[in-house]
Amino acid sequence: MKIGIAKERRAHELRVAVSPDTVKKFVGLGAEVLVESGAGLGAAYTDTSFAEAGAKIVADERAAIGDADIVLKVQRPLTAAEGGPDELALIKPGTMLVGILSPYGARDQVAAYATGGVNAFAMEFMPLITRAQTVDVVSSQANLAGYRAVIEAAAVFGRAFPMMMTAAGTIAPARVFVMGAGVAGLQAIATAKRLGAIVSATDVRPASKEQVKSLGAAFVAVEDEEFKQAETSAGYAKPMSAEYQKKQAALVAETIKKQDIVITTALIPGRPAPVLVTEGMVKSMRQGSVVVDLAVEQGGNCPVSEPGKVAVKHGVSLIGYLNIPSRIAVDSSALYARNLLNFLTPLIDKTSKTLKINWDDEIVKGTALTREGKIVHPALTGGGAT
Repeated sequence: MKIGIAKERRAHELRVAVSPDTVKKFVGLGAEVLVESGAGLGAAYTDTSFAEAGAKIVADERAAIGDADIVLKVQRPLTAAEGGPDELALIKPGTMLVGILSPYGARDQVAAYATGGVNAFAMEFMPLITRAQTVDVVSSQANLAGYRAVIEAAAVFGRAFPMMMTAAGTIAPARVFVMGAGVAGLQAIATAKRLGAIVSATDVRPASKEQVKSLGAAFVAVEDEEFKQAETSAGYAKPMSAEYQKKQAALVAETIKKQDIVITTALIPGRPAPVLVTEGMVKSMRQGSVVVDLAVEQGGNCPVSEPGKVAVKHGVSLIGYLNIPSRIAVDSSALYARNLLNFLTPLIDKTSKTLKINWDDEIVKGTALTREGKIVHPALTGGGAT
């Protein structure tokens, strides 16, 4: 059983799908691990560190993945249509491809997996069940993105975060408003609090109030009867009425006027990011304020943020960096690699040392896009959403 890891060649990607630690574990499971030379350098993993863990270092991507039974990726393979090396063409039929494959935005590529006989698994489709927590790549990467969002804001912000009492005078603490209290948002709250800011946050799910308050932040929402019923039994937000949305938008607009830093984290799988901060709200902010838009790759929570750069508009710095987890590549790679190890370990037969997929397992069914030449995921075949 061969596991292949090539360099990630997409722009802004420094992560790698294995670490020396997970390589050692895979070798212990009976796998031969092939790593393209230089694949881990963006995450501070040298060829020597992989070799010492038991990997075979190979010269190029063809040698790494061309004969692999399992190909591990961070992002989806490049294709000839994208103008880069055709990584997908190197993967042989019957190979198991595992990565963050962005199937909603790359449906043609999902079809190409099926045509090529590749059994593709999208880790971002992991079902939200307790057993899947150790393989939840969305949470592991979002956690670090939330942390990094605050660090990026602090780097651009022209003032200090904590209150400082000095002989020359007192520096007031920064005010940080986090929009969305999911994994990224909660970590952003915690990080901003550690840096000494006065933090507030908003979310449409009533259960998020206690989570926000437990981190020492103030909760901002119109808490009427509709809000109290705004969550499904599965923990998802229900659609809110136009009247509620109008009241909530007015409250948020008043709140944003008083903030130094706004961090937006709202993403909806397969759909454009919802607008949370309008241009009018940006205009209302003080000169020198900062907005960090973590949803910029899906259209942005702020329509005036610009992908891949820090744009200054109306005196406000709008941070629209792409692939925030890659900006903390050492830790994000380590967590991602561990997610993949935890995903694959139950699929490897301990006696024969070969891949043995239980296609009826809930985690397998939730992540499998293609199988034996067919698209099988219900979200892509019209059978329902994830």
